[in-house]
Amino acid sequence: MIFFISDLHLSPRSPGATALFLRFLSGRARQAETLYILGDLFEAWIGDDDIDAPYHAKIVAALRAASEAGLKIYLMHGNRDFLLGEQFAAATCAKLLADPYDLALPEWSFVLSHGDALCLDDADYMAFRAKVRDPAWQKAMLAKPRFLRRLVARLMRWRSRASQRAKSDPYTDLQPAATDDFIRDHGYCTFIHGHTHRPAKHDHIIDGIHVERWVLADWHEDRGECLAWDGEMLTREAILPEKRL
Repeated sequence: MIFFISDLHLSPRSPGATALFLRFLSGRARQAETLYILGDLFEAWIGDDDIDAPYHAKIVAALRAASEAGLKIYLMHGNRDFLLGEQFAAATCAKLLADPYDLALPEWSFVLSHGDALCLDDADYMAFRAKVRDPAWQKAMLAKPRFLRRLVARLMRWRSRASQRAKSDPYTDLQPAATDDFIRDHGYCTFIHGHTHRPAKHDHIIDGIHVERWVLADWHEDRGECLAWDGEMLTREAILPEKRL
């Protein structure tokens, strides 16, 4: 069994989603062989030197415990946690993935991505993405004191929320032509991604070939979701709060 998740946006301000994720890691996730986290595990990440913050330490410990129990964890950067690095990967026993990533299994082939690189119709976001993914910008940012990086992260989130409020639809979808080209370039593999907060299964016909595109769900305080591959088919599984008697 393989699980795919994305867009958890974990932070101290999301206790419900945090509890869902911790319960998932200690329970259902351990029934799988592999877990792929396709970006935005955290609402913000200011650098691996913040790994010892109490909230982050709790998430790191849970990921490491699941890894040590036999779960293979792979992590992809999102548009919120693009500063996750090798120190975080080592602490959690996870492996960082390039975006996109071709996953060839004996039964089927997939291409995995966070998805934001294909949101080409949002020019402002694409300019922001190019800036924050630039190694020189990241090096300069990581050289700043942590308190200043926290302020920068808050400013980025404020600007992002303001931009979303100004739009009739806050989440730009993937550009259709670029998406078809992407699928074509990756051998017509089943495409799995997050980012858009629009969970769905799309059917693409590209060069006469039928290709499925699965969009992962974002997590909320009272509900999470994973996409499960059992060797034959993909299915969505809800992750819900523990029932109290």
